[in-house]
Amino acid sequence: MANKFLVAPAPHVHGSQSTARLMGDVIIALLPALAVSVRVFGWNVLAVTAVSIASCVLLEFLVQRFLVKGPLTINNFSAVVTGLLLAMNLPANIPLWIVVIGAIVAIGVAKMPFGGLGKNPFNPALAARVFLLIAYPVQMTSFPAPKMEGIADAFSGATPLAAAKAQMVTFADTDMLGLFTGTIGGSMGEISAMALLLGGLYLLVRRVITWHIPVAVLGSMGIFAAIYALCALDGGATTLYFTAFHLLAGGAILGAVFMATDYVTSPMTPKGMLIYGVGIGAITMCIRLWGAYPEGMSFAILIMNSVVPLINKYVKPKRFGAR
Repeated sequence: MANKFLVAPAPHVHGSQSTARLMGDVIIALLPALAVSVRVFGWNVLAVTAVSIASCVLLEFLVQRFLVKGPLTINNFSAVVTGLLLAMNLPANIPLWIVVIGAIVAIGVAKMPFGGLGKNPFNPALAARVFLLIAYPVQMTSFPAPKMEGIADAFSGATPLAAAKAQMVTFADTDMLGLFTGTIGGSMGEISAMALLLGGLYLLVRRVITWHIPVAVLGSMGIFAAIYALCALDGGATTLYFTAFHLLAGGAILGAVFMATDYVTSPMTPKGMLIYGVGIGAITMCIRLWGAYPEGMSFAILIMNSVVPLINKYVKPKRFGAR
C-alpha cells in the first residue's frame, strides 16, 4: 500500500484541554461580572445576554447547516462565548434588535466566512462591537444609571471616561472605589474591576490564559498614563489618580483579560504576547488621550489582531538544536 501523507491545519500538538472545556472556563470566569451587572442595572441585563448568546448560536448553526455544510461546532461553546462577550460590551438598555445585528456581524461576518473557530483573524465580539458603535453611536453610548439605591456618582448617558473626556467631571472626582467594586455606569461587562479580576484569576489558575498579555496591556497603559500625567499634568497625587482612573475605567480590564487573550487572534509565543500587549496598551491610551473616542480598547485590540501574523512570523522560539 502506498504511503499517504495527510496534511491538516494547526494545531498539531494536542493536550488534555478541549475547546469545550476552555470555553466553559471563560463562561464561568465572566459570571461574577455578569452578576454585578444584574445587581447594578437590573434584570434587563439577562435579556440582552440571552438574546446575544441565542442569536450567535442560532446563526452559527444555520450557517453550518445550510451554507458551510460541515460538522456542527455549536457544542464547543465558542458561539456562546462570543455572544456573552458581545453582551458584555453593550449597554444594558440597548434595543434587542441591535443585539441581533451585532450577533450577525460577529458570526456571519467576522467568524464563519473565514472558516469558523481557529481561522478568524479578528475577535468576532469586538468586530461586532466596533460595527455597532459606528452604525448606532447614540444607542451604543447612552448608558443607564445604576438602579441601586444610595449611589450618588451614577452616570446616565456617559461613562466616566466619556464624562472626563468631555470635561463634565474630572478624573479626580470619580469614585475610584465605585469603579473597582461596580457602582458606576458603563457597558455591562466593564463596571466592576473587582469582578473581572476575580474572573481573570480563575482563568490563570485553570491555565486557560497566561499572565503575559494582561500584564503587558495594563502595565503599558499604567506607564503611559503615569508619564503623561507627569509631563502634562501637575504630577504628584494627580499622577496616581490619573493612572488608577485609566486602569479601572472603561474596558481596560475586560479587554486585557478576556478579549486580547483570545487564542485565535493573539500571538503564540510569550515574547510575542508581550509585544502584542504593549501595542494594545499604547494604542488604547493614544486614542483615549488624543482620539475622538473616549475609549480605545476595542480599536486597539483589532489593530493588533492584524499585526499578529507578523509577530508570529518574526518572533519565533529557537529551533531545537539551533545556536
